Amino acid sequence: MAATVELYTTNYCPYCVRAKMLLERKGVAYTEIDVSDDDNARAELVKKSGGRRTVPQIFIGGEGIGGCDDLYALDAAGKLDSLLQG
Repeated sequence: MAATVELYTTNYCPYCVRAKMLLERKGVAYTEIDVSDDDNARAELVKKSGGRRTVPQIFIGGEGIGGCDDLYALDAAGKLDSLLQG
């Protein structure tokens, strides 16, 4: 069973686009939460990420893995696919 993937994004973030592109290239379904104009979603992001305010914030299986660079680093290290498997 695949792990759930959530991305907190904004509509003007190039790193969000890159993160989504990698997940789409891998055929991964994800839930996108756009915090651009949503103060409640932004507050949820900050709480869930332990105080981080930057986007994207990516959660795999409920665990925060960080942002776009962290996602690509996991992929380069060969660790992303196993995380996505759950």
